[in-house]
Amino acid sequence: MDGIVNIHKAEGMTSFDVIAKMRRILSMKKIGHAGTLDPDATGVLPVCLGKATKVIEYLMDKDKSYRTVLRLGVDTDTQDASGNITGTSDVTADDEAIVGAVRSFIGPIMQVPPMYSAIRVGGKRLYELARKGLEIEREARLITISDIRDIQVIRQGIDVRVSFEVDCSKGTYIRTLCADMGKRLGCGGHMTSLVRTRSGPFTLEDAITLEQLASHQQAGTLHKVIMEMDRALEGFPSLYLDEAQGMKLRNGMRIALPTSQPEGLTRLYGAAGQFLAIGQVTVEEGRVYVKSHKWLAV
Repeated sequence: MDGIVNIHKAEGMTSFDVIAKMRRILSMKKIGHAGTLDPDATGVLPVCLGKATKVIEYLMDKDKSYRTVLRLGVDTDTQDASGNITGTSDVTADDEAIVGAVRSFIGPIMQVPPMYSAIRVGGKRLYELARKGLEIEREARLITISDIRDIQVIRQGIDVRVSFEVDCSKGTYIRTLCADMGKRLGCGGHMTSLVRTRSGPFTLEDAITLEQLASHQQAGTLHKVIMEMDRALEGFPSLYLDEAQGMKLRNGMRIALPTSQPEGLTRLYGAAGQFLAIGQVTVEEGRVYVKSHKWLAV
């Protein structure tokens, strides 16, 4: 069983919990997810089955979209609602200033990863150090916030929250983004909820729950929800090969192409339209060649 399932992760589950349950539902071991979601977060979690686990790295590189809520005036040690409150402050900014501060993060920015994250430093996960009360210096990383939209300021007495949708590059921590927005407004803040609405080509509207997956398994209709693995490679150019060319590539040979083709990774298909492999196109002395980068056909 090879392909990708777009799972709608429920609140309270880790991404590994999802994988463990899917292994029981599908009675298979070779399963992996393409992008961790925190237990309190919900939404799109692409899960790769069988040979499709070889395309996880390409899915991880895709941009993502989230819907989130920022609570202003309250800092926590985890930058989200699961942590301990470390400080409070009055929110003095008006709605226009809040919206302006939120939108000021659009574009390429440097972001310092949170201590409560799975990043390794010196062989240790940052969250392992954080749980021991330690905080170490982290190097800021370049990320891109391509859009922030549907910004709404919600006031209930002294409680001020901001909901918005954000499109961002891989490696973006939305809870850190929320905390940084609070800092920019001078009152602090933390993330109170997070829904991933898109991961690459996979959207929340097309996601299914684990319960729905189990129902399809029982009904023998898994083919309706397992997508072809090349869905993860949308955006790559494609190249169609005849049977002889396909055999050469499968045997590790490279082949010359009679037509121009952009250098880099490409999707390779057989004459009948079946997905074969991820190919690597190179240009040498004016000639174009392709060889198999990852063979994925059965």
